[in-house]
Amino acid sequence: MNPCLLVPFYEHPADRPEDWAAVIGAAPSLYGVVLNPANGAGERPDPAFAAVAERLRAAGVRVLGYTDTAYGRRPQAEVVADLLRHRDWYGADGAFLDQVATAPDALAHYRRIGVAARAAGARTVVLNHGAHPDPGYAPLADLLVTFEGPWDSYRTLDLPVADHYCHLVYAAPPDARPATRVHCAVPGTGAHPWGTLPHTLEPAR
Repeated sequence: MNPCLLVPFYEHPADRPEDWAAVIGAAPSLYGVVLNPANGAGERPDPAFAAVAERLRAAGVRVLGYTDTAYGRRPQAEVVADLLRHRDWYGADGAFLDQVATAPDALAHYRRIGVAARAAGARTVVLNHGAHPDPGYAPLADLLVTFEGPWDSYRTLDLPVADHYCHLVYAAPPDARPATRVHCAVPGTGAHPWGTLPHTLEPAR
């Protein structure tokens, strides 16, 4: 099965064990799973997330530690400290950097973060711009999220598509299929759409 789903699932394993089991059970279809215990790694290890991360790794799934970069405003040292906690507490082998700038004037900042992430053990680096960025970002990561938003907006756009682009779409119908090879489309809406799974991963109730 082609590993095409990048799943940002921002729910606690103790609250949604069946959903997390469905994610782990879909391992062959997953490009990776974004682990986000507390809008980042948090202040202390969470045993439930550590257990889920261990099961994901055992199933051969990339575990990408979520870190907010505040569009370049967050200091590099804080970003790297978050990545190190993801590595040390949850065994994350990749980094999902959120709220990444799109303009070329932030390239040097993100280049330094990318180098530091690799040095910290991130074999996969994903930059979530949420919009199409300057082309200078492409060499800095394995995957660029060049769209994040609702299906109604997405389906009206003619966005560039490349193997290293990813589209994350919410408020999506069951038959929604983003144009990029690596993608995710979930039914969730409102302020917390990533508390839902792609339709194909939803467990039977």
